[in-house]
Amino acid sequence: MLAKRIVPCLDIKDGKTVKGINFVNFRDAGDPVELGAQYSREGADELVYLDITASHEGRKTFTELVKKVAANISIPFTVGGGINELKDVDRLLSAGADKVSINSAALRNPKLIEEIAKNFGSQVCVVAIDANFEMGDWICYLNGGRIPTEKHLFQWAAEAESLGAGEILFTSMTHDGVKDGYANEALAMLADNLHIPVIASGGAGTLPRHIRPREGGCGVSGKRIPFRGNRHWSSEAVSPRRRDQRPPLMATAESNRSL
Repeated sequence: MLAKRIVPCLDIKDGKTVKGINFVNFRDAGDPVELGAQYSREGADELVYLDITASHEGRKTFTELVKKVAANISIPFTVGGGINELKDVDRLLSAGADKVSINSAALRNPKLIEEIAKNFGSQVCVVAIDANFEMGDWICYLNGGRIPTEKHLFQWAAEAESLGAGEILFTSMTHDGVKDGYANEALAMLADNLHIPVIASGGAGTLPRHIRPREGGCGVSGKRIPFRGNRHWSSEAVSPRRRDQRPPLMATAESNRSL
């Protein structure tokens, strides 16, 4: 049975929602609390708020904003950016977040995934992966797409799962903001090789592209990803499942980098 989750992803910079193309040229896109409430009213299942400069600037994620979001929406939401230790996770969950997303900190210290899963449960730990397709491979990046690493998408995602990650949020830097469809081949490989949900981010555009993004699509069981929602939103696939089944494959509402 197909289970759809529509997950708008809002990028936050200096307390405001921003959007851009390929992780650069960001512009103001509105108030994050108001946008979150709007998405909630329009049928979103979850939200993701990412403080896109927290890690680069070496600061903590916006606790006060998390409290405001929690007070104004009634759907689950994930918060990421600047999370480096268990205290950060506890602070954000106490402020009202349902899950946390870690990216740069996990690449630098993979054991953080294990610690979060052990102390708060795997369902709380979302490992975000920003990867760019270059020289025939998907290379993982740190600090909001600024610093390349030696990690490769598929190996890193598998390692994150083995350490206790509950979900993978994969953003294709190559597709981000261009509204020309998702990185479907990569998403299909992730869905085939992992046993946890995969959230697709980067590339959402028009309805036809979500239905037929590329030949064969990238849903579960070899089927195309089903679609529900307006032109910003696509969806995903399959739950519950056994270990021999593909995990659910979600799609964000074109992370705010391209809302």
